[in-house]
Amino acid sequence: MPQPDLLRRSLASVWHPCTQMKRHETLPPIAIVRGEGAWLIDADSRRLLDGISSWWVNLFGHCNPRINAALREQLDTLEHVLLAGFTHEPVVALSERLAALTGHRLGHAFYASDGASATEIALKMSAHYWRNHGQPGKHRFLSLAGGYHGETVGALAVTDVAIFRDAYADLVKPGTTVPCPDARLAEPGETPADVARRAAAALEAHLAEHHAETAALIVEPLVQGAAGMVMYDPEYLRLARALCDRYRVHLVADEIAVGCGRTGTFFACEQAHVWPDFLCLSKGISGGYLPLSLVLSTDDIYAAFYADDTARGFLHSHSYTGNPLACRAALATLDIFAEDGVLAANRSRAARLGEAMEEGFGGHPAVRHLRSRGMILAFDVAGAGADFGRRFFAAALEHGVLLRPIGNTVYFMPPYVVDEAEIAHLMRGARAALDAALA
Repeated sequence: MPQPDLLRRSLASVWHPCTQMKRHETLPPIAIVRGEGAWLIDADSRRLLDGISSWWVNLFGHCNPRINAALREQLDTLEHVLLAGFTHEPVVALSERLAALTGHRLGHAFYASDGASATEIALKMSAHYWRNHGQPGKHRFLSLAGGYHGETVGALAVTDVAIFRDAYADLVKPGTTVPCPDARLAEPGETPADVARRAAAALEAHLAEHHAETAALIVEPLVQGAAGMVMYDPEYLRLARALCDRYRVHLVADEIAVGCGRTGTFFACEQAHVWPDFLCLSKGISGGYLPLSLVLSTDDIYAAFYADDTARGFLHSHSYTGNPLACRAALATLDIFAEDGVLAANRSRAARLGEAMEEGFGGHPAVRHLRSRGMILAFDVAGAGADFGRRFFAAALEHGVLLRPIGNTVYFMPPYVVDEAEIAHLMRGARAALDAALA
């Protein structure tokens, strides 16, 4: 199908996400017709290296044959059944395997469709837990400055990104932010761990005064994505866990973007050797194939809802909860992790990505704060100017690379299948795009 016709139809009928549609008058959407590994192919047969894993979801490449095969098999067995009063093998097996990955510390999985829904579930569960324990006054939430946890009304209460939140402020029950342990905030002579301790001290001061009304603290472990790939030391998670225990406040780990191996361990929290009360997953858990999210919780959380009284139960649902196809894609994704030694291979791949980023950008006069955590890499651009992200994005496309800066932050989050030649292509395209965007 010719690209102009597809674009015309899309602009006439599709309201695209996170987009000012008027901008498509000068920068039309890209019509993608096929995916192959780390590449997307558009209607003009142009190949684009997917440097952001299609909004951070794709782990093992587009049209992965093993995930494809699992879905074809599932299609011939069961496409969907309601999960209220029914169950099926894919959702049970997935729940068991995820619990095992946490060492059975988080043994109960509640399913949804997307990251914001997982956030909503965790927040509701936390407040309802305290209500079931006779403490209805514990219903407020803490989050880190710059944190992002989704754009539904409940999730916006703990999302500190103004462009997403401010237009809907009258609809949102506001939460409270505490300082972020951003490693870039280090004073002369300070380490990232020192910054983490300073931020934890502010958290302690807040909890000492407000713990009686605080249900939970929610964090993006180690990397705050939408804030511009803000990275911080695991020490903060260790201290936050101890403070939440001391003041009887839940810790919610939003691993929607940073879980499933993105930071170098399957769960980012593993690097701090702590576990939250709730852990949210989405994006990569289905390999980038189908909408799926879930919240893992402890036995203590689960027990608080287990009663004869229906009103004490967690009465939350959506029609496609625990969809068998999405769960089967997730199981195939976990199979690849288990069978291919993905985390070990990614350590080498991440090291090469870091070397290539340093080679390409380390001496650039506009580049600041080169940083990485596992398979997430980023740098900031000084003097980027207005509309830098749009100019960089358009220039990167011209060089065969899909990258979408966040403000003045350029980041890389490619699929786990990129090889040496593809890494070189990614960095060459990014360097050319940076030079063009700053020209």
